[in-house]
Amino acid sequence: MKIYWTKINDVIEESPETKTYILDCPEGFTWEEGAHTHLALEGFNAGDKPNRSLIRHMSICTLPDEKTIGITTRVREQCSEFKTRLDALGIGGEVALFKTHSNVPLKREDKSVYLLSSGVGLATFRPLVLDYLNNSDNVKKIHSLNVDSSKNYLFPDLFVPESENGLTSEFIDNRNGYYTRVKELAEDKDGLFYVVGSDEFLSENISVLRSQGIETEQIMLDKHEKTRQELLI
Repeated sequence: MKIYWTKINDVIEESPETKTYILDCPEGFTWEEGAHTHLALEGFNAGDKPNRSLIRHMSICTLPDEKTIGITTRVREQCSEFKTRLDALGIGGEVALFKTHSNVPLKREDKSVYLLSSGVGLATFRPLVLDYLNNSDNVKKIHSLNVDSSKNYLFPDLFVPESENGLTSEFIDNRNGYYTRVKELAEDKDGLFYVVGSDEFLSENISVLRSQGIETEQIMLDKHEKTRQELLI
């Protein structure tokens, strides 16, 4: 397993409780849109076994042509030891990256794409949207639907209600309203539905989509294939 050590280049405060850590891109480190990586802190591999409390599974919210690796996450006043230590590193702090993989690359099948997310899960979709805006070939349109009760919505300059590029976005502050919209979007029986969030959120979305006649192969999850199959049973 290749471990890439890199430094924090910048920290962007997206909202009072959300930050994006901008990391230098190590030589040889590659990824594609929709990728996740394992982010680890110093000491995670000091013992006989990895210290899992110093490792987190994180989505990369940037594209390779941006030349930096962006990691967006909630950092609340009361947060885990991992996030407390990560935040304390600041600019210049070192972190490790390994096991990088994309489960949700943008499919170009001449269909409409619907991005369903909760809160900070929207960060996973930022690179898919940028990839689409760079090249919209074989994608009819993209519509993003995000539920976030904080109302501190992510990337408001990118996720706008209407654009001239076939990209539309909605933010809803409650689950009932959100699932009503999911049902309406599922009227497109040929669409592709990407879902990012907690396992509970994934299961709820899968249940709603399937109740509306959306087939399993139309539902994309940011999960390894085995876990995806378990959720879609």
